[in-house]
Amino acid sequence: MHDILTVTLNPALDLATSVSEVHANVKLRCSPPDTDPGGGGLNVARAIHQLGGQARCFVALGGDTGQALLHLLTAAGLTPVVHPAPSETRQSLAVTDLNSMDQYRFMLPGPDWEAADIDAARAAIRDAARADSILVLSGSGPNGAAPDLYARICQDFSDTDVRVILDTSGPILSHLAAGQIRPPLVLRMDQHEAEGLARRPLASRRDSAAFAASLVRRGAGQMVIVARGADGSVLADGTQHLHVAAPKVDIRSKVGAGDSFVGGFTMALARDADIETALQHGSAAASAAVMTEGTQLCHKDDYLRLLDACIVSPL
Repeated sequence: MHDILTVTLNPALDLATSVSEVHANVKLRCSPPDTDPGGGGLNVARAIHQLGGQARCFVALGGDTGQALLHLLTAAGLTPVVHPAPSETRQSLAVTDLNSMDQYRFMLPGPDWEAADIDAARAAIRDAARADSILVLSGSGPNGAAPDLYARICQDFSDTDVRVILDTSGPILSHLAAGQIRPPLVLRMDQHEAEGLARRPLASRRDSAAFAASLVRRGAGQMVIVARGADGSVLADGTQHLHVAAPKVDIRSKVGAGDSFVGGFTMALARDADIETALQHGSAAASAAVMTEGTQLCHKDDYLRLLDACIVSPL
């Protein structure tokens, strides 16, 4: 299995709880919280570990919250590569209304980074990667980072065999979508993000796949994946358009479904699987994740049981 190194520059200490019903201007008595390490790259590493694979996680941590998060990482059996953050690590809160089953997600801001902090992190990521690494850049960049941060990290590996898988949003995604000299191996986004970039609805699988193909031609990624929720995901790589089905399952929490997809997909690639198999494993992991409460991500038994239902077909 090839080395997997996930990168999380803006991690969070995730707390998940529930209340009988959400009302304004009153005290809400919550259930005992579940506490997990959060942030895109950490969730990907956790998903890979829970599915039976291995991944190292490069993570920027600071303050007492950072130390608490580090304890959770090691307790979960992960292999953290710790880089000092400029100040206290952020926290996030997910609250489920048990009456409506709606989930409310509150994300606190992380520390502010200066240019020197970002340059130091880029150098440390380069040092941490191995010759055969698959580098996963997932989640938001730190406060103070320019929109070209992830593109610059891709460029940092232009003289290596390191493969980059990217899953982000906002200005960083918009910058990547414009096209890069050194595009990542994979750029993934959800339907909402794709429609925001396209500035039009992408009503069908073929619409999403055609837009993904336009991003490949533009140099946004060697492969582009658009997640369509319950309708599965589509992939374009310049030569083919593929769709992978999402099994119908009971949804308990959508937290970490995208990160679990990336985890299953990346783990398959690290085992030298073909793209069709990687899509199948990504879809099974994402479907397994929505079956669990709070921030638990995917369970291996569910993932293995769902694999055969994740049918990959050409578009």
